[in-house]
Amino acid sequence: MEQRHLGRTGLRVSRIGLGTLTWGRDTDEHDAADLMKTFWEAGGTLVDTADVYGDGEAEYLIGRLMDGLVPRRDLVISTKAGSVPDPDRRFDASRGHLLSALDASLSRLGTDYVDLWHVHAFDPDTPLEETLHALDLAVASGRARYAAVSNFCGWQLAKAATWQLAAPGTRTRLAGTQLEYSLLQRGAEREVLPAALDLGIGLLPSSPLGRGVLTGKYRGDEMPPDSRGASEHLAPFVAPYLDDTASRIVDAVATAADGLAVTPLQVALAWVRDRPGVAAPVVGARNAQQLAAALSVETLSLPDEICRALDDVSAPVHRYPDHDWSTL
Repeated sequence: MEQRHLGRTGLRVSRIGLGTLTWGRDTDEHDAADLMKTFWEAGGTLVDTADVYGDGEAEYLIGRLMDGLVPRRDLVISTKAGSVPDPDRRFDASRGHLLSALDASLSRLGTDYVDLWHVHAFDPDTPLEETLHALDLAVASGRARYAAVSNFCGWQLAKAATWQLAAPGTRTRLAGTQLEYSLLQRGAEREVLPAALDLGIGLLPSSPLGRGVLTGKYRGDEMPPDSRGASEHLAPFVAPYLDDTASRIVDAVATAADGLAVTPLQVALAWVRDRPGVAAPVVGARNAQQLAAALSVETLSLPDEICRALDDVSAPVHRYPDHDWSTL
């Protein structure tokens, strides 16, 4: 699999990442081993997780698989900290919480370092410079090799990245940012992607298949019984993308797939993978067969006319102040 630099850094990642959101909950150790082996044998390196996935079980699973199945040196392990199971405070990006969470992640993963460490979300109750200092300390101590953020909006990302760049050599530049991005969710293009491109930050799109809807499995009125849309705890996650607007986009993806003699999954994934600023979409497959289908996109590049058609049918509405008024 092709490797790409993450932002303006020396870190190289496979251009498709393996997501582990359901590991330790819906995905057991046997299925996780099949997924990891399939991914590794295809040349995949980026494995994305978080300390709250499966209440920590996802990291435990990855650690066990690195111990006996896939060599640690062959993987780029990305994890996150900052989310807390507290209804009164969903995020805690204080220095103390983040560094304690990192130590706990390393223990679960059974490794001395993670390759990429994210702040899971912006914490309005903690000064941003304190949050970023935790990233500096993690990298300086060798517990993390590179730093990133996740779910930051445009101004938050720009502020964080600019702060880190203001003292080169003493602060760790942000290598990446993770945000949902697909043909069904192009909000990242409003401010996050322009900021990331300008500041040399690589985008790692989550849910690049529109929470599974872009595969075409939800076309019509039937709900596949083994799908996330039929799952009790994941149905609310899928539901926002089952409206008429999404249906029109999915139909366009299916039409493009028919014309290219490929699958809708391949079309949707190739589109987001090759968008400007994207380093590696993170794919969360339920089993090895689904993952292999996603990895088969490696040989596909969409023709320009197909990209333009998909851009048009899925174009978000961007008005003032995003429009370039200097051209009027």
